[in-house]
Amino acid sequence: MSETTTGGGRRVSRRTLLIGGSAAGLGAGVAAYAARDELARMWWRLPGVDKPRKAGAVDQPGAEWIPASGANWRWADRPADYVIDRVVIHVVQGSFDDAVRVFKDPGHRAAAHYVVRRDGHIAQLVRELDVAFHAGNRSYNERSIGIEHEGFVSEPSSFTDAMYRASARLTASICERYDIPRDREHIVGHVEVPGTDHTDPGRHWDWDRYIRLVRAVRVARTAK
Repeated sequence: MSETTTGGGRRVSRRTLLIGGSAAGLGAGVAAYAARDELARMWWRLPGVDKPRKAGAVDQPGAEWIPASGANWRWADRPADYVIDRVVIHVVQGSFDDAVRVFKDPGHRAAAHYVVRRDGHIAQLVRELDVAFHAGNRSYNERSIGIEHEGFVSEPSSFTDAMYRASARLTASICERYDIPRDREHIVGHVEVPGTDHTDPGRHWDWDRYIRLVRAVRVARTAK
């Protein structure tokens, strides 16, 4: 996803746009008020990025970087602009390759931060500081990290021991990075997101086992 720039190529921050919009409102008439109102509606779509970014860098050690289409997420500066206090668990209703393919497709308009394969391999497609369109709820997108899992909600065999353990390590690391409690209030299924019409991870996802595994992981705290 390309950054918003001025005509001279300089990146425009969300804060600059808001301040500029307010100033225009003070110095002009109806047209300026209309412009300010337009900025108020669109401010959350624009980048306000201060944190350094390195191409190909991952937040989770050992994850494979496979970038999602920029149409499926938006630039942010989390947790400076949005507090991260949730992890949302998804099941793709397909394979690992299916998930990667659709998250790289700009027409899909959705992506999770991570995808976990049956054998425990993890791919990161969106940086944690950015907002991935995964939950079907703007507030939850802004406040959460989304983890997609290979498999089908109707097939218990989809959820292997390797997958549970790798995903639990990932979730524990996310919780450590952002001081998220390791409990069912803060680690939720897609089905629990307000307004969603999804049912994943489904009745075969073993929440008791998963939360035990997440709590058992000991993670060295790193600055974020």
